[in-house]
Parts: sequence; C-alpha cells; structure tokens
Amino acid sequence: MDEKETLHHYLRVRRENLLGKLDGLGGYDIRRPLTPTGTNLLGLVKHVASMELGYFGEVFGRPSGRHLPWFDDDASPDADLWATADESREDIVGLHLFAAAHTDATIEALPLDSPGVVPWWPEERRDVTLHQILVHMLAETSQHLGHADILRELIDRTAGQRPGDPNLTPRSTEDWATHRAAIEAAAREASGRTQEGAARSDA
Repeated sequence: MDEKETLHHYLRVRRENLLGKLDGLGGYDIRRPLTPTGTNLLGLVKHVASMELGYFGEVFGRPSGRHLPWFDDDASPDADLWATADESREDIVGLHLFAAAHTDATIEALPLDSPGVVPWWPEERRDVTLHQILVHMLAETSQHLGHADILRELIDRTAGQRPGDPNLTPRSTEDWATHRAAIEAAAREASGRTQEGAARSDA
C-alpha cells in the first residue's frame, strides 16, 4: 500500500471498530452518559460521523448535501455529542455509513497534496492538505474509539477491538478480578509511600 492507502486503511478500521462498540447493546446502554461530561457511545458515533462530513466535505469543496441541525446557530452546545430521543440508532448509524462513503469518495478522488481550507480553525492554520486532514481524522477517530472502549467495558465488561482481540490478554472473569486487585494494591502502596515521604519532608 502507498501512503494514502495506508492512512485510509487505518481510518476505515478505526471507524468500523467505533461502530462495532454499539453491537449487542440495547437502546438505553448506547445512549446513557457514563462520565460527568456526558460521554456516551451513540454520541461518539454521531460526533465522528459529523466531523468526517465537515473535514472531507466542506474543507475540500465537496459538500455532502446532508444538513446537520446540531450545528445550526440556535443548536444547543455539544448537540453533536449525544442523541436526542427522536434520533434513532438507525438514524445515527445511517449517518455514520453516509459519512464514511462520502469520506471514502473524497480520499479516492484527491491526491494527498490537494489543498483545503478549514474555516473553523484559526486563520493562521486554516490552509491544509488532504494528507494533513487524513492524519487529523485518524487521530480524532482513534481518540474517540479509546473513549468508546472504556465506556463499553463499564457497561458490560466487553473489552478489546473485537472478540478474540489478540492485543488483550485472555483471562477469566476471576483472573481479571485478581489482576485488578493487584493494580489496586500497588496503587494504594505507592500512595502510602508518597504520603509518608511528604510527611517526613514537612517534619
């Protein structure tokens, strides 16, 4: 694979991994906020799809024609990061697939050095290339996939990019509990040593 094909391949894989985090979950679990800032699985898929439409559409003069109301001037802040009750799983997954197809078409149509303009970036760095945006979107998707990994583990203890992920050490539920307990014990021991050291310094 050449450089563009390599970047495109990894973007496709990460994009599919992110969508796969919804598999096997009910409507509540894919929507419910699991952090103090409201991070949720379906919202991550919605956000990444929305970003792809902007970065591989408007930036390169290839608008998708898809209206995203959560970016309207009167939309509430962060409306692209969660799904309303009226936005179905099918709506968001459909948006993800639509955005992916539009992105793929842009990447396939343009060389890596094709110029673009990101109007929502500071003026001094708005001028970009397809290569830069491919790297940017791969980083963005990977970051949010990491968020989704943690959310999915919190929901049902499912971990890894896919079933049988070779990057995840195979352990039983009991073995994972033992592993976690060892990490907890080490954290408490290290914290105790730090506190003891601080107390001696203050003496």
